[in-house]
Parts: sequence; C-alpha cells; structure tokens
Amino acid sequence: MMRFVLLDSPWCRACCACLVACAPAASQRASYADSPFATSVISYAPGSGAVAGFTNPSVALGSPERFTGEGLFPQAVTPFQPAYRPNEVVSIGVGGQLTLAFDHDVLDDPRNPFGVDLIVFGNAFFTDSSFGLGVVAGLAAEGGTISLSADGVEWVTAKGRAADGLFPTVGYLDALPFSTVAGTVESDFLRPVDPSIAIDDCVGLTYEQLLEMYDGSGGGAGIDIAAHGLTRVRFVRITGPSVLGTSPEIDAIADVAPAALAGDLDGDGVVGAADLATLLAGWGTSNAAADLNGDGLVGAADLAALLAAWTIGGEP
Repeated sequence: MMRFVLLDSPWCRACCACLVACAPAASQRASYADSPFATSVISYAPGSGAVAGFTNPSVALGSPERFTGEGLFPQAVTPFQPAYRPNEVVSIGVGGQLTLAFDHDVLDDPRNPFGVDLIVFGNAFFTDSSFGLGVVAGLAAEGGTISLSADGVEWVTAKGRAADGLFPTVGYLDALPFSTVAGTVESDFLRPVDPSIAIDDCVGLTYEQLLEMYDGSGGGAGIDIAAHGLTRVRFVRITGPSVLGTSPEIDAIADVAPAALAGDLDGDGVVGAADLATLLAGWGTSNAAADLNGDGLVGAADLAALLAAWTIGGEP
C-alpha cells in the first residue's frame, strides 16, 4: 500500500511537484463537446393529432424554456404553467416520432444524482386546488414512450418514465407558481428530481414544499441508462401514445451533470496530477478553489484530502 508523508515544507512541495510531472495521465470522462443538451434532429414524423403549428422539431434542441408566452401571455415556466408557444415545444401526436441526438455520448456515471443519466423535458403541468396559490391537485400529462440508443440502430425502450409527465419543468427557484415575471435564481436543468417520488407524493403539496422536493432541479423525466443495460447513449427517440386525443409535447433532453468529486479541482471527473498541480500553485494562500477543508489556507490538510481522493485511472 502506498503511503505519503505529509510535511508542510519546501521538500514536500518539491516532492509533490515531481509527482505531478511523473504521474501518468488519467483518462477523462467524455465531456460535452458543445452542449449538455440535444444538438441535432435525426428525424421527425408528426402523428395523428399533432398540434398544428407545433411541428418544428428544432425547438426541442438546446436548453428547456425558463420563460414562456412572450408577446402573448408572458409567464415564468413553473410546474403549474408550462412552456406553451410553438417556438418552444414540438408536438408528437398519436404514433408520431421524434429522434434527437447529442454531440457526445451520454455515459452511465455512478456520480450522477440518483443514478440518473439523462432527462427528458415535456410540458406537463400540475393542476392547482387552491385558486392560484399553487397546491398540487393532480398532473396533466400526455405520456409518450422514450427509447434509447448508442448507435441509432439498436434501440431500448425506457421503462417507468413518460416523456411528457413527471416532473413538470421549473425555470426559477424564486418565482411564484403563477408568476408573470422571470425569477433571478435559475433551477438546474442538469440535475434530476429523485425518481423514487411518485405523483401521490406530490398531491397536496404547497408550492414551497414542491420546490423543496425538487431540491434545485429543473424537473423532467430522469432515466438511468444502466437500468436498461446500456453504458452510453447518443440518440433519444420519443414516440407518441396510441390513444386518440393525446399528443405529448417535448421541450428538450439533457445529459445529467455528475455530482462534484472532492479534490477534482479542474472538473474533469478524476482526481489526478492536474488537480495536484492546482493545489500546489495555491499553496500557502487562501485560494478558495484549492482550500478543500475550508479553513482559509491551502496546506497539508488539503493535500491529504486530495491524495485520499486520488483516482487511479480509467473512468470514475
């Protein structure tokens, strides 16, 4: 077992600098090439009942909407008032299909919150039982099947999650449930809601309680790709239901951001030589990024914490 002697001395710093220079490069988690959201439309075939005017599939690329209705009825996107304009969501229709692709592989990452690796955003919403106060009465949703593929050829159907269902999107954490103005604190579209929560857990919650349940997330249907026998996904397909009168609307899909790894100072998903170099560059200063124990000074305790979290190599 490798042991490290931690001394707050020039010799220790020189030794660690040598470690930086000699350590082999650790492989990094695949990173976002351009965007953590879908970047291209592979195909779109609107089905029966797809809403006229809501048939531009490119609106499902990029980030979900935070504010909707500009020029008509402006309002913050909340779980009680979803995005609703034709330049914001695309309608699938009965039997219709929309296939989107990322510009990178979405990986099964054990650091992702709740094991969720990607999120699909629709325009479902909660109904209100308290005359504009935002108390959850039920869910207005139109379903849709989610399918996943690494290569666009072999597909796996995701189970237990509807494309246009739980959890309705929230754009701002400080906007009221029926706000007509934008908030100032944005939700995190790359963080999922706990997938063990069911609609019955939501009914009766006040808006404040609902946001507490979301815990900073922007909502959406979260999927663990490992639960479907996959290690990576690049393509996502949404298929409309077979029930006449329903047409899921899709806003976006996202690659979940992994939880921060202690000691990963450069955010590459591993703790290695580059992080050690950053810590040593801040040695003896109050550099907050390298102050892992929060005592206001970068020193031996921070070095010990970083070495304890050291990643040997390979994907985390």
